[in-house]
Amino acid sequence: MAWSTREVAELAGTTVNAVRHYHRAGLLEEPGRRSNGYKEYGARHLVRLLQIRRLRDLGVPLAQLESVSSAGESPSAALLAIDADLAASIERLQRARAEIRAILHGVSATDVPSGFEDLAGRLSRPDRSLVLVYSQLYDASAMADLRAMVEAEPDDAGAAFDALPPDADEATRQRLSETLAPQLAQHVADHPWLVDQAAHQPRGPRVTQEAVVATLLEVYNEAQIDVLGRAAVLADLAAGGPTAADHPQDASASRS
Repeated sequence: MAWSTREVAELAGTTVNAVRHYHRAGLLEEPGRRSNGYKEYGARHLVRLLQIRRLRDLGVPLAQLESVSSAGESPSAALLAIDADLAASIERLQRARAEIRAILHGVSATDVPSGFEDLAGRLSRPDRSLVLVYSQLYDASAMADLRAMVEAEPDDAGAAFDALPPDADEATRQRLSETLAPQLAQHVADHPWLVDQAAHQPRGPRVTQEAVVATLLEVYNEAQIDVLGRAAVLADLAAGGPTAADHPQDASASRS
């Protein structure tokens, strides 16, 4: 029995263009031709096409198809690599399903980065927005320290700051700044990288600062931003040297 290109492609569940591509890539040998010049495919071509299709369905790249044993005698490096990728994908999907179930049951949140779900209840809406932006600007080590900062704060530490109205008077702003300053100073003492953050900013200092400042200006009101700046300056003075005073965005992280 012999088949034309269209017929063998249909039997293999592929297309004529795919068959021609496999010829050009050297994955499928050229068949003989009939007297009229048309190609004449046999069973061995059909079997090879079915093998190629099966391997493609498993995710084997075209460039690696030739390295996979056509007789299936032993696993190749390509198949082992694909198996490892599939295992990683399964693990990622299982984590995603677990997180989705937690969200559906009301024990997780979607507006905080991964690893902060159980702390969402301790963060105000603006704080959660800021931490979410941080997750795109700081590396994993910095985010782990930020989580530690949040965990270290008393449950009611940010209540007064969160309730601060935009028209808060001078005395209220100063009093709240003095309350937040020791917390900020302690965080800087525990995490010295807050003074010089460049090593923890994969996107670079300029991009990071621009994104954080833009977020601060949108999620906090004028009085809150003023308080954060004052707290950073007070913490700097108390420490007798540079802390996060040059980075008021970190004052917000320290009291999140």
